[in-house]
Amino acid sequence: MHSHLTPVFSVITVTYNAGKVLEDTMQSVISQTYHHIEYIVIDGGSKDNTLSVIEKYRSTIHSFVSEPDKGIYDAMNKGMALATGDYLCFLNAGDSFHEDDTLQQVVHSIGLYTELPDVLYGETALVDSQRHFVRMRRLAAPETLSWKSFKQGMLVCHQAFIAKRTLAEPYHISYRFSADFDWCIRIMKKARVLDNTRLVLIDYLDEGTTTQNRKASLKERFRIMAKHYGLISTVAHHAWFVLRLLTKAGQ
Repeated sequence: MHSHLTPVFSVITVTYNAGKVLEDTMQSVISQTYHHIEYIVIDGGSKDNTLSVIEKYRSTIHSFVSEPDKGIYDAMNKGMALATGDYLCFLNAGDSFHEDDTLQQVVHSIGLYTELPDVLYGETALVDSQRHFVRMRRLAAPETLSWKSFKQGMLVCHQAFIAKRTLAEPYHISYRFSADFDWCIRIMKKARVLDNTRLVLIDYLDEGTTTQNRKASLKERFRIMAKHYGLISTVAHHAWFVLRLLTKAGQ
């Protein structure tokens, strides 16, 4: 069945000195068979070849900004402020849509709805720098998603979480690593209809985070969980995590 819904996707790519991987990302957006796309690129004032890559595709970009920012979430906020589409889709430099007809498939998957769902979500595949499939993301998207789902952690990758623009609020840039986790929860608290597309939406470039950043981001995630779910519940769900932090701290 063909969908009568033809939403506009505001696809936002934030980049900083990621010229080596940006082209794959841009090509995956440009080659989408679904054409109701508004492409927004926010660059943090790159010093590498990022700008020449962007220049090459300039005609397909709706809005483009290049200036220093206060980090990735600040850049995402700028992108969001420029967006006018029905849905926001954050595709970072290095990430790409899983297939050329991914967005077409997403729109097809909502064909039975009378109005646009608040959130569309799906799975994420990890790929290497040659864009070869490595494995599926360790955490799989739940059958049905609610704001309480993230008590278990970030079950849906930020890039595979496509939210209605009207529900989105700015990212809290006080979080340096996990503002997207908090952002998704805040959106889900307001969302009524969350649609599981049952599709692999994103190829995520797996370059591995440094252990130092990983620790900082876990601590931040813990704070975010405590804020949304309460401290007791969070500690109960993540006793192993608390123990690990305590034993690490005690060494």
